[in-house]
Amino acid sequence: MSAENPRARGLSTVSLPDGDPQETREWLDALDSVLAGGGGERAQYLIQQLEARLRDRGAVALAQPYSSYRNSVPLDQQGAYPGDLAIEERIVAILRWNALAMVMRANAAYGDLGGHVASYASAAEIFEVGFQHFFHARSDSHGGDLIYFQPHSAPGVYARAFLEGRLSEDQLGHYRQELAGGGLCSYPHPWLMPEFWQFPTGSMGLGPISAVYQARFLRYLRDRKLSATDGRHVWGVFGDGEMDEPESIAGLTLAAREKLDNLTFIVNCNLQRLDGPVRGNGQIIQELEALFTGAGWNVIKVLWGSDWDALFARDTEHTLLRIFANTPDGEYQTLGAKDGAYNLANFFQQDPALAKLVAHMSDAEIDALKRGGHDLRKLHAAFAAAKAHKGRPTVILAKTKKGYGMGSAGESRMTSHQAKKLDIEGLKVFRDRFHLPLSDEDCASLRFYRPAEDSIELRYLRQRREALGGYLPARRAKADAVPVPAVDSYAAFALQADGKEMSTTMAAVRMLGGLLKDKQLGPRIVPIVADEARTFGMANLFRQVGIYSPVGQLYEPEDASSMLSYREATDGQLLEEGINEAGALASWTAAATSYSVSGVPMLPFYIYYSMFGFQRVGDLIWAAADQRARGFLLGATAGRTTLGGEGLQHQDGSSQLIASTVPNCRSYDPTFAGELAVILDHGMRRMLEQQVDEFYYLTVMNENYAQPSLPADVHEAVIKGLYRYGGQAPKKPVAKVRLIGSGTIFREVIAAAELLAQDWNIGSDLYSATSFSELSRDAADVQRWNRLHPLETPRLSHLETLLAGDAPVIAATDYVRAYPQLIAPYLQSRFVTLGTDGFGRSDTRQALRRFFEVDRHGVVLAALDALVRDGKIKASLLAEAIARYGIEPDSSAPWTR
Repeated sequence: MSAENPRARGLSTVSLPDGDPQETREWLDALDSVLAGGGGERAQYLIQQLEARLRDRGAVALAQPYSSYRNSVPLDQQGAYPGDLAIEERIVAILRWNALAMVMRANAAYGDLGGHVASYASAAEIFEVGFQHFFHARSDSHGGDLIYFQPHSAPGVYARAFLEGRLSEDQLGHYRQELAGGGLCSYPHPWLMPEFWQFPTGSMGLGPISAVYQARFLRYLRDRKLSATDGRHVWGVFGDGEMDEPESIAGLTLAAREKLDNLTFIVNCNLQRLDGPVRGNGQIIQELEALFTGAGWNVIKVLWGSDWDALFARDTEHTLLRIFANTPDGEYQTLGAKDGAYNLANFFQQDPALAKLVAHMSDAEIDALKRGGHDLRKLHAAFAAAKAHKGRPTVILAKTKKGYGMGSAGESRMTSHQAKKLDIEGLKVFRDRFHLPLSDEDCASLRFYRPAEDSIELRYLRQRREALGGYLPARRAKADAVPVPAVDSYAAFALQADGKEMSTTMAAVRMLGGLLKDKQLGPRIVPIVADEARTFGMANLFRQVGIYSPVGQLYEPEDASSMLSYREATDGQLLEEGINEAGALASWTAAATSYSVSGVPMLPFYIYYSMFGFQRVGDLIWAAADQRARGFLLGATAGRTTLGGEGLQHQDGSSQLIASTVPNCRSYDPTFAGELAVILDHGMRRMLEQQVDEFYYLTVMNENYAQPSLPADVHEAVIKGLYRYGGQAPKKPVAKVRLIGSGTIFREVIAAAELLAQDWNIGSDLYSATSFSELSRDAADVQRWNRLHPLETPRLSHLETLLAGDAPVIAATDYVRAYPQLIAPYLQSRFVTLGTDGFGRSDTRQALRRFFEVDRHGVVLAALDALVRDGKIKASLLAEAIARYGIEPDSSAPWTR
């Protein structure tokens, strides 16, 4: 490949003619003198001053935001390797084999279980340097490091746990067969392996943002004096292709801004995505260096193994660096997939100076040149430099080969990610390459290999982990319970409202303020907002608990004289995340999992526009569910018609439906403040006292209306999802219906009951539905139990108990009709649902509810229609109602407009 190869165009750095070589020589000599006398730090300072002067004088700085294509840690600063390289390399080889055998055996037995080996093959040395020397487990003297594992490398982590004796051969043999054989889950899933995995990373891109906010939350715990976290470090191993996910880079500037030097990313730069090169026509490593440097991170590159050191030392004209700079990743991939002879002919012989540099090397020696990410010494130097760096987070960009060691079956191939097997000859080549003590029969049978208990390898492995506090990954499921105050101490105003007007959002914030004052629970509460605290009436918390900032407040706020002035403090309790729902949700997850991550139970309340919750960051919420999060999500200004003026993009009609799909999310849509108080009390006791791994989604409204007191005898039914609120009983009713409502639309349902009685002499029972999803889950459980116990007395669900009989049931909500329809399969009577299907509009609440046909008149028409269809009243009554209420019968449905 020549330097003029069109595939390399645009990669070379800017080069200007040298108009005065003598002056250039003098400047370089001066720089050498500074380096010799003052060291690298002094030289860097002078360069920074020169660049600043160039900018001041209007000259254009030509320096690129990335360094040359070589290792960041010089050889003379590398230091001695603290471990036994030979033993560690044998351990890596064993792990590679067992990971490969695990995936191949699963696919050989069943053919369609999947699994990945190429990612771990590229990352094995990265993981081992961490496991052997840096990843500290939780112990009596250490809170434990946090490690985010590249998800496709899970087989390698399982293989290590097998050597450690933490997983059995039978478990490895049932990889991806959790149901058939009690085996191992595909990726890191705490829900499925709650004592093993700590963090879910299977949805690529969520690991990086989660790692950033976990590192920040460790500082939050320290600054609020809740836990000593200074010795703990957050490590994240991610893929270079994964960095294209927007969430992967969403937290980078926060990490730099808050000086999170307790955070290190290791980006496994094998140059390949799932289908091909990450940047076939560019260089992803240089791109990532520019990205992280611009965000304020410390960047360490590990590109070339130790065998390259001698070449760099002899390359006084920097020919290697010039050629590297002009080689695109697509070419690096091809070179990686080929042998030494191909590399010699197509890379080293493209330039006479380069050919001379390797003239003494054989094809085999060229073939043995390693990329830096496969060199334990180079990686250790980078890890150590990252751990020692202060004042900024660090990213290590480690260049590797995808499928390293897999030869023609997968090494640097376009198909590497899908490679799940090697033929017998390929297995033998793999065995011989890594000097594994396996017979041909062992290879053919894909036997796992585990050295004897007293072998040097296992003794060494145990000693290293003992020095680092124990085995990883590991998760602790329990923490000390936190007592919850009596509900009357903070919510008496809601339970005994006596008709006082308020919104449920205001009630929620008032309850939160009361809980924050509790001496035991208060310090454990983490209020979180995405820059909407004033919208939700939470500005009083600025003064009450302060906004967390690691540097405090370095300015006097404009509203300093106000009772609700903006106050930042190092021990502030409120997390104000800016216009950043993904970051706020990542913060919430960090707080919601603190009980297992840090042994410090916290209770996060994240309040946000409901439309920007499940719809916008649903993947992060699903990951939080996997991670067994505990906390409250409050979808404020909820529903499609309560936020009148905002229109289509702000009006939420789907979050309750989406919430119902998350198994350990308990979602509620309360109408009244008293209902909200009961649900909060129940949720806190479940999560903090009983330590149940569930979280709560509550929708609250910004609409003020009279709040009734809540009778004590309905509290249990509120939690179950439905209770009888009241009804209308005309003296001589012609028929009867059951009317259900949730959230703000229940008030329209109440008004509809009055119209049915006054205008049409129809009686009704009124029910407040706090949660259709809870009703549905309970009914499904009962239905299943009855199906599996045919000889037992059938059980009745809460829904069947309350809504027995054949009178029609009409349910109306501020959400799509599919939400109340969750209970449809469990009712025997006619069931009609009204909802807000379609796009929202900007208008008044009254106009919006009429448009979506969920106002009182819409409920009345639905009830009359159900009675007509059941033969209880004449159709003429329905026609009369349509005329009386001014309904246009030929208008198109709202969901079509």
